[in-house]
Amino acid sequence: MKIFDLHADIWYDIHRKKKEGIEKDRFKKFHLERLRKGEIFGGIFVAWLDSKYEKEQVEKEMMLMINATMNEINNNKDIFHILKSKEDFLNPNLKKINVLMGIEGLRVIENNLDWLDTFYNLGFRHATLTWNEENSLGTGVLGDKERGLTELGKKAIEKMDKLGMIIDVSHANEKTFWDIYNTTKRPIIASHSNCKSFCDVPRNLTDEQIKAIAKKGGLIGLNAYIGFIKKYEYFSPIKIDNVDFTKRATLKDLVNHIDYLVNLVGINHVAFGFDFCEYLEGHSDSNPIDLEDASKSQNIIQELLNRGYTKEDIEKIAYKNFWNFAINFFK
Repeated sequence: MKIFDLHADIWYDIHRKKKEGIEKDRFKKFHLERLRKGEIFGGIFVAWLDSKYEKEQVEKEMMLMINATMNEINNNKDIFHILKSKEDFLNPNLKKINVLMGIEGLRVIENNLDWLDTFYNLGFRHATLTWNEENSLGTGVLGDKERGLTELGKKAIEKMDKLGMIIDVSHANEKTFWDIYNTTKRPIIASHSNCKSFCDVPRNLTDEQIKAIAKKGGLIGLNAYIGFIKKYEYFSPIKIDNVDFTKRATLKDLVNHIDYLVNLVGINHVAFGFDFCEYLEGHSDSNPIDLEDASKSQNIIQELLNRGYTKEDIEKIAYKNFWNFAINFFK
């Protein structure tokens, strides 16, 4: 069954490999086979910058990543179909990888909202305002709990609404979440977040947040990162050092989150945002048993069938919910 993955760090991985001079044609040599084996026909591929970079480095690194991303796309036009408009969603190219380009964390903006125009003109149609850190727009899950969206952040939301960019609330702390929710006029997504009722960690969503997203016609993409599926004694939203892997989460544990979401807000608001990152340094065991990487994605389809979900309902979760969201969202 076809799957559209709402969150993949693929542009970051390509940038990292190019910068390190380790591997050329990274997408073709590594990612493409895994995606096709898992029947993932597309996703939101994001450009992400580690919060380790100082302010003066951020703009340079972002430009390098954008350059690597655009080169990868231009050199592989036979592989990528870039999704920019309603027309692109009405006419997907199922022989290619259908990609919605995203930005994970708008730290680069600082005080210059013109960056949003730059991203949009380059084809980006999605962004989270923060990663885990605080920035000039808002506050991530590791920031001050009392700090939310800034005045500049509110202006950014208004501009994203006007441009037609999907606002993603994954990584935002609760105050920023509600500030975004009350500022935007458009439906929002949490592309890669799970249920706090099952796993009480900062990156997951409360029932109230989940209901609010659904009320506006938004989506929640279920995240396959083990630390957001089950809470570990030494859990950190950034690293998985010291995790007791004898208690490692399984695919069944992740599907428990799906069951919970479906019962809470209905099947039309549930999607996949796997956040596979086994290919990143220090994260080789970061995904659950039986869903270790993108190539194993059909296992979650089978588990949903085993639990009595109909093919029609599974198709909604796998890709149709996001497809319908995008057709209604874009002009």
